[in-house]
Amino acid sequence: MSNEDITLTAGDAEVTVQPGNGGRIGGLRVGGTQLLRQGDRFGCFPMVPWCGRIRDGRFRDGATVVQMPLNSPPHAIHGTARDGAWRTARVTADEAVITYDLVDPWPHTGRVTQVVGLTENSLTLTMSVETYEDSFPAQIGWHPWFNRILGGADVTLDFTPAWREERGPDHLPTGHRTDPEPGPWDDCFGMPDGVDVTLTWPGRLALKVTSPEEWVVVYDEQDAAVCVEPQTGPPNGLNTHPRLVTPLEPLEATTTWSWTRL
Repeated sequence: MSNEDITLTAGDAEVTVQPGNGGRIGGLRVGGTQLLRQGDRFGCFPMVPWCGRIRDGRFRDGATVVQMPLNSPPHAIHGTARDGAWRTARVTADEAVITYDLVDPWPHTGRVTQVVGLTENSLTLTMSVETYEDSFPAQIGWHPWFNRILGGADVTLDFTPAWREERGPDHLPTGHRTDPEPGPWDDCFGMPDGVDVTLTWPGRLALKVTSPEEWVVVYDEQDAAVCVEPQTGPPNGLNTHPRLVTPLEPLEATTTWSWTRL
């Protein structure tokens, strides 16, 4: 099938999936209100086969040190799949399945599958990385850009992390965990019982981001948008918390956004 945009609907919810633009969610409307920042770089893009920054673009892959292009010098950031064209595998009225085959500069073959499922009150994103050849470390995450202001009201964030990954001057975790501090944030937090973050636009909508994963990056330093990014490990995690994809064991993750009208 082609990689043209896909529109899913359920009740008064509508989601746009853009396989040809990095497999991202291009928009999410609830009752006609657009929740995601618009633009080719925004929406919500998949972070795979790694999340956030890799220090100096290098990671250890068994006995080999692999160098990724420095797309956020001096680091490599957010994986390679957001830069490629995905393909549509299956579409129904409220679900889409899209796939992406890992290619250069990633040194391993593998397939990424993302399932987008919409209901009247929720959006669920599920992603897996599979290999039928050699094993490799990987991460999965999502990077949504939620509009900061809806109807004139600034969004509020409510979450209770167990810790904050101390951030060094290079924006990477130092390896130390500290108590969470008030924002603004560009930080990775640990939520060992699963990611659970609520965004509230007063008088409009409350949206809860959940995931069984225990890591979330929160970024709210921009005027236009805030980001709540569930992921399978912290930034630089290919080096510090590698998750191995093997022919017998894919890497899988899921996140659900559920909303309530206020």
